Amino acid sequence: MSAVLKQALALRPMQMTDLDAVMAIEPTIYSHPWTRGNFSDSLNSGYSAWVLLQQQHIIGYALMMMVLDEAHLLNISVAKSHQKQGLGRYLLNHMIEISRRHKATNMFLEVRTSNIAAISLYEHIGFCEMAIRRGYYPADPAVFKSGREDAMLMGLVL
Repeated sequence: MSAVLKQALALRPMQMTDLDAVMAIEPTIYSHPWTRGNFSDSLNSGYSAWVLLQQQHIIGYALMMMVLDEAHLLNISVAKSHQKQGLGRYLLNHMIEISRRHKATNMFLEVRTSNIAAISLYEHIGFCEMAIRRGYYPADPAVFKSGREDAMLMGLVL
């Protein structure tokens, strides 16, 4: 990521007033997007939720649940028009830092086994495959004819 791009970025906690912008991104990047209710429930539950801004516009977001000494990354997303610029890595590193501040010893996530780009990013950061969760996700009709898709459970020692 260039220094100029990094200077133009800001991170702040997600607020309910951000949900319109988040919901404008979510269905454009997922075949089975989270609903507004999923996001509002996460905020109401006190999950760690952040938005990534560029020139005051939300271009990404991440949500994480803390349970005792574990962090579970629930959703990390960058708007399609801003992908492949290192912003996902930037946002993920922020969530790892937040996890460490909360004294988490491990971070976990699930990722579609077909999402090679995300798996590559997670592995580059240091996440390791822990297990396969069979039929975890509804299948993406653009990739699979029917049924469900497996998820890879990945973990990172913090």
